[in-house]
Amino acid sequence: MSTRKLTLVATLLAAIVLFFALDLGRFLSLDVLRQSQAALGALRDRHPVVTAASFFALYVLATALSLPGAAILTLAAGALFGLAGGTLLVSFASSLGALFAFLLARFLLRDSVRARFGSRLREIDRGVQREGAMYLFTLRLVPFVPFFVINLAMGLTALRPWTFYWVSQAGMLAGTVVYVNAGTQLAQVQSVRSILSPALIGSFALLAVFPWLARGMVRVFQGRRVYARWRGRRPRRFDRNLVVIGAGAAGLVSAYIAAAVKASVTLVEGHKMGGDCLNYGCVPSKALIRSAKLAHQMRHAGAWGLQDVAPSFSLQAVMRRIRAVVSAVEPHDSPERFRSLGVDVVAGHARIVDPWSVEITHADGSCRKLTTRAIVIAAGARPIVPPLPGLDAVGYVTSDTLWDDFGARQQPPKRLLVLGGGPIGCELSQAFARLGVEVTQVELAERLLAREDDEVSEAAARALQADGVRVLTGHEAIRCERHGDEKVLVAQAGGGEVRLPFDALLCAVGRQARLEGYGLEDLGIPVDRTVETNEYLQTLYPNIYAAGDVAGPYQFTHTASHQAWYATVNALFGGFRRFRADYRVIPAATFIDPEIARVGLNEREARQQGIAYEVTRYGLEELDRAIADGQARGFVKVLTVPGKDRILGATIVGAHAAEMLAEFVLAMRHGLGLGKILGTVHTYPTWSEAGKYAAGEWRRAHQPARLMRWLARYHAWRRG
Repeated sequence: MSTRKLTLVATLLAAIVLFFALDLGRFLSLDVLRQSQAALGALRDRHPVVTAASFFALYVLATALSLPGAAILTLAAGALFGLAGGTLLVSFASSLGALFAFLLARFLLRDSVRARFGSRLREIDRGVQREGAMYLFTLRLVPFVPFFVINLAMGLTALRPWTFYWVSQAGMLAGTVVYVNAGTQLAQVQSVRSILSPALIGSFALLAVFPWLARGMVRVFQGRRVYARWRGRRPRRFDRNLVVIGAGAAGLVSAYIAAAVKASVTLVEGHKMGGDCLNYGCVPSKALIRSAKLAHQMRHAGAWGLQDVAPSFSLQAVMRRIRAVVSAVEPHDSPERFRSLGVDVVAGHARIVDPWSVEITHADGSCRKLTTRAIVIAAGARPIVPPLPGLDAVGYVTSDTLWDDFGARQQPPKRLLVLGGGPIGCELSQAFARLGVEVTQVELAERLLAREDDEVSEAAARALQADGVRVLTGHEAIRCERHGDEKVLVAQAGGGEVRLPFDALLCAVGRQARLEGYGLEDLGIPVDRTVETNEYLQTLYPNIYAAGDVAGPYQFTHTASHQAWYATVNALFGGFRRFRADYRVIPAATFIDPEIARVGLNEREARQQGIAYEVTRYGLEELDRAIADGQARGFVKVLTVPGKDRILGATIVGAHAAEMLAEFVLAMRHGLGLGKILGTVHTYPTWSEAGKYAAGEWRRAHQPARLMRWLARYHAWRRG
């Protein structure tokens, strides 16, 4: 810390210590104010300018140093200077003092806080740049959070000082008037009877209800601002309570919840019910992985005391099984099921034409327009196709088109090149390698599964390589070439070019939200990679919500369902109560063999965010059930608060990792520590015991050493 900062800190601390050491706070009480009212009034009458200036300076100092007593000073302003004069003095003094506190926090604390919590503050700064003024205005109007906390916290953000000042001036004005007005009534207090005067009771009643009035004022103001261009377009009556665009995981859950609470809801889907997960993602990929795993087990049956068998199969037969699995799950998401629940299911493309109207275009070209009180956008995501020169010439498939393309083949391609080292690329690379395909996986980053810890990425690479996948990390795809029947990907690596021949190319470099064609541009709804929403999943328009992949920040089916609850409940009942979407405990899994599952922080994220942690590790080679199943590899790694059993995150690598993770998800969601997991009876022999044994490892590492020594002495004494 610089000399200037040290000097300033010492001065501030001295002033605060002096304030409390001299017990100056005793003067900032209602009793003292009442007792001194006459003397202060006489002083004001003799020296009005000096009194007002001294009061102003005292108020600025108290606010700048975040000293207690601002409320009493505000009441005093009303008692001494009346409603108009008191409001004028307090309004400017409080705003100026708040600005000083804001600047002090920025000068003294922001650099150190950013060094430790930089990633979190970046997210906050993006929100501040977008809606910082309105957010601060809301906080000023609704004084649940102490104002000194707001002053200091805002100083750590990227909010401009001038914006902070004028928004504070405007936002605190209404509350200042209320408090000063209470002070004018308080000045008339002469007896118990005068305390119970209707004017005084009214002033304090207004203080009590002001936060709720302010909250309503803010919502009305925001609504009038964003709906201004649509004035006169809002229908008097609505066809629906809710229209849901997209019948993937988020859309289905939204429609289900709306119908369950007897709302009138229309669900619009332009392609297939069930969305990506049922038709192209979770369900077909897991069916493929199961077939590939069986083929792998047949080849290695000797490990279980059986005869190794080289599996022979038809790719079309495998694909028929996958289609059968999809068909078996399909009724859960079918139009018939949802219509039986009370949902109006419509096939067509939906476009929002104004905040309360959705135009639906059917396959035959006919249109239908519905008015609705609320809309949930759940349009999902689609695969990203990289802009590689020559890509169209060589041809490619994505995780969406793979199933139809390969389903038409008698046998799989001899050489498959997979672009992308994320979960989708890893799962499909291993699966096809186990089916006998020569797979090359190309990843730009230096390791697979870049969001995971290094050891997890290394475990994934070893597993894929053991199954025959040629893993090429640190390779940047440059272009594709075709020479007759020969197809080649040219990649850059180590300063030179690498030529990688292939028969089929799978693009698995990620997915992007579907944002085009739904009217978002015409409505002015901000979009980046996803639709911009607030903590309630509202878009720019409070009655239009987004959920699932289109809203981010996660691209998981279970997160889409999770968001859909918040979006739907807020859309239908937000006038009474709203719920902030809770992302504190979100699990994820990559279904390679061994599986990789995680919830909460891993070591890489904890280090990046400057969060202190301890690591507890349990190797699955010690687990009896893993040994019996011939799958004794992998580990359970748990991050906890240093010295405590509170779980910050858990990562599991091993067979059934995604199933084992559920215990840690439950524990984190409900604030249960490792001690509770250790104290839970687990069936023997099961994979779930790994969680208990990991908790046992933590307990052994935190045994009280002194107590253990005394116990040893005690037992020695008992033995005589």
